[in-house]
Amino acid sequence: MFELEFSYTVLLILCLIAAAGFEFVNGFHDTANAVATVIYTNSLKPWVAVIWSGFMNSLGVFLGGITVAMGIVNLLPVETLIDQNISHSLSMIGALLISAISWNLLTWYFGIPCSSSHTLIGSILGVGIAYSFLPESVGAAVNWSKASEIGASLLISPLFGFSLTIVMMYLLRVMTKGKNYGDDLFKEPKKNAPPPPWIRGVLLVTCTGVSFFHGQNDGQKGVGLMMLILIGIVPGYFALNAQYDTTQLTEPLHRLETVMSTIDPAPLSEPDRNVLIEAKAIDLRLQQSVANKSVDGIPHSERFAIRKDILVLDRSLNKLVKKEEVRISASEKTAIANNLKALRKVTDYSPFWVILIISMSLGLGTMIGWKRIVKTIGEKIGKEHLSYAQGASAELVAASTIGLSSYFGLPVSTTHVLSSGIAGSMVASKGVKNLQPDTVRNILLAWFLTLPVVMTLSGSLFLLFRSIF
Repeated sequence: MFELEFSYTVLLILCLIAAAGFEFVNGFHDTANAVATVIYTNSLKPWVAVIWSGFMNSLGVFLGGITVAMGIVNLLPVETLIDQNISHSLSMIGALLISAISWNLLTWYFGIPCSSSHTLIGSILGVGIAYSFLPESVGAAVNWSKASEIGASLLISPLFGFSLTIVMMYLLRVMTKGKNYGDDLFKEPKKNAPPPPWIRGVLLVTCTGVSFFHGQNDGQKGVGLMMLILIGIVPGYFALNAQYDTTQLTEPLHRLETVMSTIDPAPLSEPDRNVLIEAKAIDLRLQQSVANKSVDGIPHSERFAIRKDILVLDRSLNKLVKKEEVRISASEKTAIANNLKALRKVTDYSPFWVILIISMSLGLGTMIGWKRIVKTIGEKIGKEHLSYAQGASAELVAASTIGLSSYFGLPVSTTHVLSSGIAGSMVASKGVKNLQPDTVRNILLAWFLTLPVVMTLSGSLFLLFRSIF
């Protein structure tokens, strides 16, 4: 398969199964966040809640696009790490998968709501940093600009969830004050009794929203992971989108050539002048590579080189136009951005079957193993039973936060956004004393430990595998 030796074909299949396994674990690890509120408010029976949540997770993967997935792929410059030795790519993939899945399973076993996003991103960063210590390391092993964007997103989103849920709880109290149904919102649900129909409807909508947006955001991380595997092991088949007509790239390349010719190299530093010279050379090389050809017409051995040229051109020009010394008009900067975006259509993609596998893995994982995390969310964050208002507020904020992040292509942690929302609702109810310190400490400990532990683990495994293979 894919012109690989039998042993490498088996390893490729095992890696793809492991990636699906990561998303399966993600399903029963993270989706408990979506169903905890409807289960603890008696809005839905547990088995109904997890099946519905699983379906909406799968739908979110299908309809969510691939913006977040490409953020994951572009976090690790595979054009730098991948060479002709396929065992090196397998070392990278093996380190990523083992470290990410191990930490997810460990935290699930102890019932700690840990972020699959932190886990995957930490694994990727660990491999990239470890690669930079190798003698053959050339160029940046981590896309630090993308890493800083993702880091800020992961840091701010839980704080946003905590704060906004407190505001939401306050607004609910003000809006329902004096209403005959107002008190019902803030009371502990009666045992085995469903909530009033309108409250139940709100909770069902918020649960659906969190599940859908979780699939849209976290599902894309699985898609990104699987694309890293395919590009790393069989780049000749997956480096470029075979469904895209590369003859459409000729015009954007000509436009980029025209705009670059207007840049005066005199005010630039020597390194920036070299970047400009290299960008012009890459543009001309790409014009020759894709002229009158579809992807199918490009030899497999040349496709990864074309992908690398497109990514290097994109990164170089985006950095260059931000320099004060580059004196071009705003319209020319816009033209560069738009034409680079057109080029990336052939590199930023995912085959349908990849999305299908991840969708099914996430959906099925949702229906298994959810009880441990649900118990933590529903009973152990606060000292009181989750009320209708708390559940609805936390989930509404979580759904909005995750949905907006997906729109901007930023991965966030469903676990941390919703957990912080639940914590915020408890604080809004009776102050900080209403939080259970042991559980909050464990969640914060997992939050702080995940990145360094997983980075160390994945980096160490990568160096170990590279030394063996």
